[in-house]
Amino acid sequence: MKTKQYLNALAEYLKERHARIMDLETEAMRFLKSGDTKSYADNMRAKAELLSGIGEEAQDLLAPLPGELRFNLALALDRFASGARNALSLNSVFYMSALLYPDDQKQGIPDNLMACISRIEQEGENFSPT
Repeated sequence: MKTKQYLNALAEYLKERHARIMDLETEAMRFLKSGDTKSYADNMRAKAELLSGIGEEAQDLLAPLPGELRFNLALALDRFASGARNALSLNSVFYMSALLYPDDQKQGIPDNLMACISRIEQEGENFSPT
């Protein structure tokens, strides 16, 4: 397989993970609107747990990539994972809910994970974690 094919496989994995996270957020908001704060918190925790393993679970997809590209992608994924691990260690539902979103998030702007996926697809072998 060529590097582009490995990057496509990684992007597909991340899109699937993103969809699962968005489903959890949607369900969490439904719980919050109904006043079920425990279920809301449970969904936010599940979201953080999915994110906390994102880099480790992508290792097989990253392994065949060239060194610098593999390092850059691993670094980008670790940023998502470390934020999620911090939120879990603090047991902060607010922090968990804010994962993936910049402080100035605006309606219609992709969240940070979707923006990262788009950059992987657009930049390909030139991906940079910045």
